[in-house]
Amino acid sequence: MSLSSRAVLVVMCFLFLSCTPLFTSATTTTVQGLQPRCESHIFNNGKHYRSCKDLPVLDSFLHFSYARETGVLDVAYRHANLESSSWIAWAINPTKKGMLGAQALVAYRNSTSGVMRAYTSNINSYATMLQESPLSFRVTQVSAEYLDGEMTIFATMVLPPNTTVVNHLWQDGPLKEGDRLGMHAMSGDHLKSIYGSTLHEDLRNIRSHMVLRTRRLSAHRILGRSSRRPWNSDLHGIAYRDEKHSAYRDRDFNILFRVLANTCAQSKTGVYNIYKGFVILQPGSGWKIAYTAIICAIGAFAIVMEILQFKKRWGSLFVKKSEDLQEANQSAFKKEILKFMNRWGDKTPEDLEANQYASTEVV
Repeated sequence: MSLSSRAVLVVMCFLFLSCTPLFTSATTTTVQGLQPRCESHIFNNGKHYRSCKDLPVLDSFLHFSYARETGVLDVAYRHANLESSSWIAWAINPTKKGMLGAQALVAYRNSTSGVMRAYTSNINSYATMLQESPLSFRVTQVSAEYLDGEMTIFATMVLPPNTTVVNHLWQDGPLKEGDRLGMHAMSGDHLKSIYGSTLHEDLRNIRSHMVLRTRRLSAHRILGRSSRRPWNSDLHGIAYRDEKHSAYRDRDFNILFRVLANTCAQSKTGVYNIYKGFVILQPGSGWKIAYTAIICAIGAFAIVMEILQFKKRWGSLFVKKSEDLQEANQSAFKKEILKFMNRWGDKTPEDLEANQYASTEVV
């Protein structure tokens, strides 16, 4: 195995091991995203919602139907594993992230009558007691229910038309004597219940994009592809192999190139969708920097592979041309020698020179 082949194999192993945790994490997230627990829920009032999300903390779920053109948002917020002596709230902050300025839906169960109460509250202070107050946008059909340890708020909101992303937060706390809302916990998941969410299907399309792309890879390989397109790095990569009699050719190179190619080759639109997801979800800048670094490393590796492939495919052609030219020169020289031998036989150059002088003297 040549030194260059060993270097290529080492680089491939490094990139594959680097991408494996990300791919595993992304696959796990995709499977969980495609099969959320909220989709199997059936509401007692017969309501149906086009979309739902499993919220990351506090055993909460959000169901919603949104008409982008009119801004009408029909929403149901569910909080599971909750005692009846508790209150819940779900809010949209139309101006920024955080608690201040949030427009909340609040619900609790009356300790005396057992009847659910649901109302709206405009949060304008950290010391708020979630008093009932109107919101900055129109809200109708506010109601709530409590069943089997699960409390749900229903409402219909009218947001500004063409709203696509909202910052929302949710919370729960104890209900004190006299149905006064107590302070929620100030630690753990209670400080993480804030989220930036899309109101349309783009996020779901991004999550399902990876699974659909995985299915396309098989069809892509079966239906064939054009080797003239340089971005088909899976084809060029598989074409670059070690010597014919190398023990590594049919085993290591075949496996590594196929896995790496199937993971990275079909990323033209996938990269765009990932960056779009960064804009929507707004994670820390470190994630975006790390992803960019990995993409750059894979791109540099692809460029190196293209150079090696070009050298392997076309370099021999240039060498062959020079060899053919050298062979042609040698063939022409041999022809001249044969002509000389046929004309003069076994005479040496000295004999020819002597004959030339002799011919001159006779004349």
